[in-house]
Amino acid sequence: MDIKKEIVSILKNQLKEFTKENIDFLVEEPESENFGDYSSNVTLVASRILKKNPFDLASELAEEIKSQKLEFIEDVKPAKPGFINFYLSKNYFVSQLKEILKQKEKFGSKNEDLNKKVVVEYSSPNIAKPFTVGHLRSTIIGDAISNLLQANGWKVFRDNHIGDWGTQFGKQIYAIKTWGDEKKIELAENPVKELVFLYVKFHEEAEKDPGLEDKARIWFKKLEDGDVEARRLWKKCIDWSLKEFKKIYEDLGIEFTENNGLGYSEAFFEDKLKPVVQELKDKKLLKESEDAQLVFFPEDKFPPLMILKKDGATLYSTRDLATDKFRLEKYGKDVLIINEVGNEQSLYFNQLFETEKMLDWVKDGQRIHVKHGLYRFKEEKMSTRKGNTIWLEDVLEEAEKRALDLSPEKDKKIAKQVAIGAIRWNDLKRNSNLDIVFDWDEILNMQGDSGPYVQYSYVRTQSVLKKAGEVDFEKIQLDKLEAEEISLLRFLDKFQEIIKKAGENFAPNILCNYLFDLSQKFNLFYQKCKIIGSENQEFRLALTAGAGQVLKNGLNLLGIEAPEKM
Repeated sequence: MDIKKEIVSILKNQLKEFTKENIDFLVEEPESENFGDYSSNVTLVASRILKKNPFDLASELAEEIKSQKLEFIEDVKPAKPGFINFYLSKNYFVSQLKEILKQKEKFGSKNEDLNKKVVVEYSSPNIAKPFTVGHLRSTIIGDAISNLLQANGWKVFRDNHIGDWGTQFGKQIYAIKTWGDEKKIELAENPVKELVFLYVKFHEEAEKDPGLEDKARIWFKKLEDGDVEARRLWKKCIDWSLKEFKKIYEDLGIEFTENNGLGYSEAFFEDKLKPVVQELKDKKLLKESEDAQLVFFPEDKFPPLMILKKDGATLYSTRDLATDKFRLEKYGKDVLIINEVGNEQSLYFNQLFETEKMLDWVKDGQRIHVKHGLYRFKEEKMSTRKGNTIWLEDVLEEAEKRALDLSPEKDKKIAKQVAIGAIRWNDLKRNSNLDIVFDWDEILNMQGDSGPYVQYSYVRTQSVLKKAGEVDFEKIQLDKLEAEEISLLRFLDKFQEIIKKAGENFAPNILCNYLFDLSQKFNLFYQKCKIIGSENQEFRLALTAGAGQVLKNGLNLLGIEAPEKM
């Protein structure tokens, strides 16, 4: 039962007794439990039309609703200046607890709706560049958003648009040919680090000799034209890089659904670029400027978007347009397309989305840029060109080491689960728009508002249940409940609404906040209420099992495992 929808329906039906006008009002969950489980401003809005005192109208409506004696509502109270507060019944909450115990892993998730299709593009590292802590954000946030949308009934296509094309490969090929040793790279423990060394070397030398940039562009043009040597070295760079990416994705528990799990990389669209350029020309959207081809926007809404360079080479924009055209043809013209990419790309995506609307490919709201802030050092931005980055594999190794040091049993599997939990939670718990100053202690935090704290709360629920043995949850009795029990029971009911809200807003931090609060409520209940051996043992064990199941389901949606012990 969608309680919020039910309450909206009840209020609309009651308003028909007073006015025929359609009134927009809110039904929300108040921050304080003292104001009920749901609260509405309906009488504040309606009173202006009816010329009545809002509190008097709230009192009248509350009495009318109470008189219906609805099973899921325990009480309805007016509140000044004109709110109506709804208090749900204990029987309703227990019925929801039974649903949690019945549905288990499925609780909180809806069945897939084939009319709701979405492509979520995330991670998208660049070939021959390090998988740094900076890539962590898109990878983790995009994965969590995909999980949340799937839980809300969307058919989710998870795509990894790996950067394996572009001018940077001209630079990389030139660097390999000039300063590199292919055998050394091949035999290296981490070939990508060797490639990054050469990439940094190129930029250092280009500062002394700007002419190297032109040489790099020549090599990229050769690559586009199918030059055998350029293609050979490019393919080598891809093979070396994918080996490292695969290991990192396995460690983080990341999977993609498209192109056999690899994702559709930029190079996949090489033969799909000309039709897009031709369509832009046919629709008279391309204009020449200084020998380059650009899209100009009406009333200079945005700066022009370059589609072809003066030498005829393509850009990100060309390839991204080809990518979206492919998606619209493959998944349907109404598919929602989400790019989880950094804040710094905001202007570019505005230009891209506007171009797609001008092409009449998409409607407003069909293309979404979910933004994230950057990982920064305290003094400056991270930069591959300058060689000042934190490699993600180093973060993962350090996290596992710290988790293992804290583990009494020195269990490597559990240490890895805790380490990944700490890293993921640290990223997801905050508004994704915000930058993060890189701090080892913060990113690997194992206490307080952290993944390990929530994981440990789950472990505690399982420890209690294991100690209790077999329990018949059908024998739940509602005797006098303590305040901590009622508070926990009510909070479990919010889970489904939280999943909906987090998905609609592409905001995993909403779920993080809920799970942290749920952990605190369970731990308070655990401390205050005797569970095993109490007069109300069955109910308290059911409440413990319900809290554990919701914690586990919530953690899994964030991509965090729920270990059975720690």
